[in-house]
Amino acid sequence: IRPGRPNPLGSTVEAGGVNFSVFSRSATAVELALYDDVDDSEPSDLIALDPHRHRTYHYWHVFVPGLVPGQMYAFRAEGPFEPARGLRFDGTKTLLDPYGRAIAVPSDHRRVAAVEPGRNDRYALKSVVVDPSTYDWEGDEPLRRPFSQTVIYEMHVRGFTAHPNSGVDPGTRGTYAGVIEKIPYLQALGITAVELMPVFQFDPHDAPLGLTNYWGYAPVSFFAPHCGYASQGDPLGVLDEFRDMVKALHRAGIEVILDVVYNHTAEGGAGGPTISFRGLENPLYYILQNGGDYANYSGTGNTLNANQSVVRRMILDSLHYWVEHMHVDGFRFDLASILSRDEEGNPVPNPPVLWDIESDPILAGTK
Repeated sequence: IRPGRPNPLGSTVEAGGVNFSVFSRSATAVELALYDDVDDSEPSDLIALDPHRHRTYHYWHVFVPGLVPGQMYAFRAEGPFEPARGLRFDGTKTLLDPYGRAIAVPSDHRRVAAVEPGRNDRYALKSVVVDPSTYDWEGDEPLRRPFSQTVIYEMHVRGFTAHPNSGVDPGTRGTYAGVIEKIPYLQALGITAVELMPVFQFDPHDAPLGLTNYWGYAPVSFFAPHCGYASQGDPLGVLDEFRDMVKALHRAGIEVILDVVYNHTAEGGAGGPTISFRGLENPLYYILQNGGDYANYSGTGNTLNANQSVVRRMILDSLHYWVEHMHVDGFRFDLASILSRDEEGNPVPNPPVLWDIESDPILAGTK
């Protein structure tokens, strides 16, 4: 085990192992948990990060030799539980990496386990190490079709092919692979772009008891594609299937636009689950008011603190990732007005995050 580096954030495959880095300004202790199986009740290895050796400013980091893509992991963070100050640390909870590129879902995933007291490893989502550079794009390039020649088809990935009348193979109905099978239909319609309703990994249990969150506007990650829309269960296979879809659509002359949710997360309000951001640095990731209460401009229980510098960087890094490594052509921003609020929730005339997006050279060619 080596000290590692604070940059880049997330898990990064390097020669001989993997570097991990996560931001937490207020944590008093951070652990990296490694899992052999997504349904494990205990980690196979638990690495305590020494604040003198594995911390640079507010970044906790470690290099673990021998790890490869596909390794499942999560963080634990100790710190004060003082809601009046906005701090809601719970060292018993398994926390997703905010920069995790893939997510593994337990066979008995339980949202309530992230709310109830005690350990929740068995039922918690886990992050998965990814090396995005290994995929063969076969020369795929952005189409860069002018807006004046663009006809957009809004699509729910599940709903588009879920019904038997879609004509899609039963094994790929409601999946990214199912979309590929329907490309001739899309071409016949004359559309030039698909706008996918949320495909960031979301919590399907973020709904009233007995119901399922169908629409996906409840993200738990801004980097990982949703596992439930893949025809295969392997987390790395989910990435390949999504990229196969993008590549096939591009070959057919169809651009891919994502409906993105950078205004809230599935962690909800004060009584919500501790999945990731809340357990790492709650007062930084969310807009808080009146002594620690969650501002609820989104109507979902919390509001992402989009113009806080660390969160702003995460949003830009997420957009960069989807453009550079997933070859996405554009974005539709859900509740974009929230991106215009400052760290106290007040609307501002020149929101930094919107100017960052507008002036970013990597995003210059995207819609």
